Amino acid sequence: MTSELPKTADAVVVGGGTVGAWCAYFLRRAGLENVVLVEKGVLGQGASSRAAGVVRVQGGTPAAVRLGRWSRSFYLGQRAEIGTDSGFVQQGYLLPCFKPAEVEAAHARIAMQRSLGLPVRWLSADEVDAINPTMAPGCTLGASYCDEDGFITPPRNVAAYTAALVSAGVTVAERTRFRGLSPGGGVQTSRGPVSAGLVVLAGGPQLAAVGAAAGISIPAGGVRHHVAVTEEHPAFASTPMAFDVPSGLYWRPEEGGLLFGMSDPDEPPGENRVVDFDYLALMRAKLAALVPLSAGLGVRRAWAATIDFTPDHLPIIGAAPGYDRVTVAAAGGAGMMWGPAVARCAADVALGVPSTVVDDVSLLGLDRFDASGRSRLAADPIALPFPEKAS
Repeated sequence: MTSELPKTADAVVVGGGTVGAWCAYFLRRAGLENVVLVEKGVLGQGASSRAAGVVRVQGGTPAAVRLGRWSRSFYLGQRAEIGTDSGFVQQGYLLPCFKPAEVEAAHARIAMQRSLGLPVRWLSADEVDAINPTMAPGCTLGASYCDEDGFITPPRNVAAYTAALVSAGVTVAERTRFRGLSPGGGVQTSRGPVSAGLVVLAGGPQLAAVGAAAGISIPAGGVRHHVAVTEEHPAFASTPMAFDVPSGLYWRPEEGGLLFGMSDPDEPPGENRVVDFDYLALMRAKLAALVPLSAGLGVRRAWAATIDFTPDHLPIIGAAPGYDRVTVAAAGGAGMMWGPAVARCAADVALGVPSTVVDDVSLLGLDRFDASGRSRLAADPIALPFPEKAS
């Protein structure tokens, strides 16, 4: 879908994943006439089409709650707005606790979430067993639970934002590499320069490299993440999603079986997408301990994706230091969960208008990191256990 590259534009967005594509769409809907999206490959070929699709409003911080709720609302309203959707399914989500300290943390988190209007509640161990009979009985001390949580179909999300870009009239330049920023404003690409008043850098797992090409240090990285899907079993049809936060293992229904995924915090950052079968065996063993029915099921599909992350597991949304009209945006490993909201925030920052998503988006800017990439913000306590350093 490579369009002719114009010489001038109102805005150029770099990166054709969930954040970049929806940001380009929001900029166009905000009234900018000429919006160009630059993608080095093709739309959605990275993590956006290989994600697990979880959309959790049970955020670990107030900003995470607001980002999750906005994204969920956007997914629910897509069909009315663009004529198609990302396939959101409301499934409910359990965050089980196994130790007293986890129970204490969950109750504090629930109080915060409820103060923001989330219909999240605490379930006793017996209630967990009742709502999810496929889990090993009596293995938890209880769980936080929210009915509103669910999941989307990642490839369908790519199709949705592709349709939205086309219908909105965004110029999509695929197979076009970003080479850096132009001194007079705009970008340099492998197909020539584009002069533009606004630039948004949203390169996903490659955002640090995108920033380096522009002379901007961005503490973000990419790391391998494994996902697999079991054979079918009728007991999984109505089971809620679940996330064992300490181990980083999560699972949800998928095509009659269970989709499950896990990240290795000890794996160094990189773009390795080869399936580690020893690690897959470890994932299966951990899943079987919590969901015994899965032990006897084969794996129908397994893959590895490169997932973006930040040192504090929170998104990056803000102006690039030293540039008046360059904005940086990263989902921090939660592209399906926060992607549309991060994209909307980035569009708002680029346009210089108040955020419609979070109260103070400036807290999520690049200036929260010191020279070594250490953040002044506390890390999201219920994120996947990605590395603590970007490189």
